[in-house]
Amino acid sequence: MRPSRQGELRERITIVGDVNAASFVPWIRRHADKLGLSQHFFYAGANRIELEVAGPVDLIDMLEMGCSLGPIDVWVDEIQRKIVDPSDTLQPAQH
Repeated sequence: MRPSRQGELRERITIVGDVNAASFVPWIRRHADKLGLSQHFFYAGANRIELEVAGPVDLIDMLEMGCSLGPIDVWVDEIQRKIVDPSDTLQPAQH
């Protein structure tokens, strides 16, 4: 994941629901790439996906909206977002 530039945010996003990570993670990657957002996935399972994205807040909002609608084979119940403190280091979760 590239470092944040001025005017950009880093956010931790948790997507909860019947998210079928096998198809949804590539879908999220494609859409984040189209929006120019960098992303780093920490966890991907059947009921939850956790990732960190960096980019302009408006584009992160667009990614959230896309994820809430998602592809046809997922059902998103909730999306949680948290701004990441720039002093935090990226440490992938153990699974």
